[in-house]
Amino acid sequence: MTETAAWTRVGAIDDIPILGSRVVATPTEDIAIFRTAGDRIFALYDRCPHKQGKLSQGIVHGTAVTCPLHNWVIGLDDGLAKDPDEGCVDTVPVRLEGRDIFLAVKP
Repeated sequence: MTETAAWTRVGAIDDIPILGSRVVATPTEDIAIFRTAGDRIFALYDRCPHKQGKLSQGIVHGTAVTCPLHNWVIGLDDGLAKDPDEGCVDTVPVRLEGRDIFLAVKP
């Protein structure tokens, strides 16, 4: 039996500064939600694949975030580390309904 994810409202886009992030705690792991300059929303697990740095504390630019520990650049859309680094972070399905942010999280 597989668990299906449920869409859960976690806040509003206005709760996150432009080029900023917000952390949502789950029972298993923190999720970082990012807001781009164009009001796009992305969600990743809040850990860099390199040294587990908190991506939510990084710098958002374009559709990427730079880890605050060692400057790894992680794509917000796919979770992949950009060259020359290698690794990935799991993304979390996220959607915007009006100004409300919803994450697909497993129960």
